[in-house]
Amino acid sequence: MSSRDSAGSRVNRVRITEIFHSLQGESRTVGLPTVFVRLTGCPLRCVYCDTEYAFHGGEWREIDDICREVASYQARHVTVTGGEPLAQFNADRLIHALADGGQEVSVETSGAMDISVLDDRIVRVMDIKTPGSGEVDRNRWENLDQLRPTDQLKFVICNRADYEWSRDLLRRESLQDRCEVLFSPEHQGLKPAQLAEWILEDRLPVRFQLQLHKYLWGDVPGR
Repeated sequence: MSSRDSAGSRVNRVRITEIFHSLQGESRTVGLPTVFVRLTGCPLRCVYCDTEYAFHGGEWREIDDICREVASYQARHVTVTGGEPLAQFNADRLIHALADGGQEVSVETSGAMDISVLDDRIVRVMDIKTPGSGEVDRNRWENLDQLRPTDQLKFVICNRADYEWSRDLLRRESLQDRCEVLFSPEHQGLKPAQLAEWILEDRLPVRFQLQLHKYLWGDVPGR
């Protein structure tokens, strides 16, 4: 293979941990059949991370090959996730190629990377890292100005201090006027009913959500 061919190959491939067909467990499309494309690698180390197996390893695959496999499931919805998908070179090429195939594509991102690389067809489901995550300093605050009404902003709440921090940020920045805002309890540290009560007490304009897939399949990878 010539150096030119080798360079072209690198331009058209990404490192993939897994591709699987399941029900969406979170966000606006919860419960809908969805193909998940999990990219390898993440620069963050959130204390509650449940996908540490995606930090390393994976397999280099051609973007066209990935798109063919995704299309074979005949699902309307595709979610590109990680790890942190936008940390990987060529991730935007893959994401836009999937959208070119006609699927409705969403990207689950930590909020630490620039989301402006994604075009208007892509739904950005972006985290705001709370103090309890251990990665609050990694929030890329410039991303807030990139949010559109079709996007979603997610807070994983670990405790009362996290809730108050998130509530105050929501109000200060009027985040509910930018896009839909989701509050989720950290699944091992905060009782869901407690978070629900706090939201109701403060009349917050947010969507409470649980991780449906954990109730169906627990912490089984690839589900």
